[in-house]
Amino acid sequence: MATSPTPPGILAAHQVPDRIHRRRWAILSVLMLSLLIVVLDNSILNVAMKTIATPAPVGLGATQSELEWAINSYTLVFAGMLFTSGLLGDRLGRKRVLLFGMVVFGAGSVLAAFAGTPTELIAFRAVMGLGGAFVMPATLAILMNVFERDEQPKAIGIWAGGVGLAIAIGPIAGGLLLDHFWWGSVFLVNVPIVLIALAAMLVLVPDSKDPRPGKLDPAGVLLSVVGLVLLVYGIIKGGQLADFTDPEVLGTLVGGLAVLTGFVLHQKRSDHPSIDIGYFRKPAFSAAVAAIALVFFALMGVTFFIVFYVQSVRGYSPLEAGLLILPLAAAQMIFAPRARHVVDRFGARAVCTVGMLTVAVTMAGMLLLDTDTPIWVMEVLFFLQGAGMAHIMPPVTVSIMQSLPREKAGSGSALNNTFRQVGGTLGVAVLGSVLSTTYRDGIQAKLDALPGVPAAVRHAAGESIEATLGLARHLGPAGRALADDAEAAFIHAMHLTALGSAGVAVLGAVVVAAFLPGRTAVGPGTAEPAEERTAGASR
Repeated sequence: MATSPTPPGILAAHQVPDRIHRRRWAILSVLMLSLLIVVLDNSILNVAMKTIATPAPVGLGATQSELEWAINSYTLVFAGMLFTSGLLGDRLGRKRVLLFGMVVFGAGSVLAAFAGTPTELIAFRAVMGLGGAFVMPATLAILMNVFERDEQPKAIGIWAGGVGLAIAIGPIAGGLLLDHFWWGSVFLVNVPIVLIALAAMLVLVPDSKDPRPGKLDPAGVLLSVVGLVLLVYGIIKGGQLADFTDPEVLGTLVGGLAVLTGFVLHQKRSDHPSIDIGYFRKPAFSAAVAAIALVFFALMGVTFFIVFYVQSVRGYSPLEAGLLILPLAAAQMIFAPRARHVVDRFGARAVCTVGMLTVAVTMAGMLLLDTDTPIWVMEVLFFLQGAGMAHIMPPVTVSIMQSLPREKAGSGSALNNTFRQVGGTLGVAVLGSVLSTTYRDGIQAKLDALPGVPAAVRHAAGESIEATLGLARHLGPAGRALADDAEAAFIHAMHLTALGSAGVAVLGAVVVAAFLPGRTAVGPGTAEPAEERTAGASR
């Protein structure tokens, strides 16, 4: 579409072609649909774990380790391929990459639904992770190319609210499906959504890519994939062993960090880098990605233990547990799309700092939760936590995405999602280790005092509250006392983990307050970086 020249320093009224601008909200709806299933799939699987562990024909008879890798194989491939998928989207076209990711994700869902062994399930979950890695960055990159700069904060707020909705819908949908169908239905439900989304994408979503992608950087791509896979694997393994000093864990973590350091050095020296490392010198960019990593570190650590608190300690069913998370999602859906108004008035630094401190206070508020605390206390904490998150994610995502020119939207989105994924994985691993180690220290003496119970059984029973309660159910009258001890030990471990989460959130508030820029005025008729004005991604 022909446009008149834009005077220097003035943003054109419409950088997005009119035919795309008119259907921008319909496009966002389609992008939200694809985002929904990728995020939902992670939360929906947690509900099905007990069923999958049941011997055939009800489940697959998966061991604890196999269940963990059914989750971790997805995470490992997803995190390892995020950056690469963003680069490919910028080079080949974001719509093509999104369609490819949806097809792979849908195929992996079908295969996972009909997996005959735990090993097959792990492999097919990895396929789903590959598809998800191509979907997640593409949705945000396309969003940046169909909305004008002044509407991007609103669109990103809706996008962020959709993530909260998917997190809440997952356990509810999983509980409903397992009440009526077999365990594979939690994967098969993705297929009709994928088909609907693919049809809508073909009709509505425009393609966009970097018009000047430059030469390929195969060495950079390889280093990023190897480095991220090693780093995430080390984090996952450390969490599983509850020991980050284990030689395998340390070796993998150090190896991953060394390869990623090599990646950074290669990018600085290359004349055609995959990502301009200079972006990290911008406080608006570097502080924002650090904030995303820290807030998801804190949030995912809490999500890890709250499932056990609600189901194992309080006795709620998986479906009821899913419904109890609704206040968290509701707050994000209510406040995330409106966060831009608060940012316009007070600035991103102030809003995100208050949001981080709100999250920290609600994490510390978990200390109020005990075996008989009224459940509305947790619901209030969840709502306030969701409100805090809703005033963090949209502003920092806008800060990241608007720090880069539009033609690099795929790379920016990939970095945004990579830091979030690594931060969340690290949160589960580190805070999960704190939880399990503290719990074992609190319950082991009680287990050792049990007469007539083999040492191997006592050791296995100390691995988690579920394992301890499983033993208690077989001990008759003595089991009730052990169950009470298990609940008390878990509550203590949960409180200590919550304090760790709160501390990380406070650190995030410090980073945001110190480095995130304050109020900015960018919109129609205001100055904008020259690289943004000249971006002109092809459509």
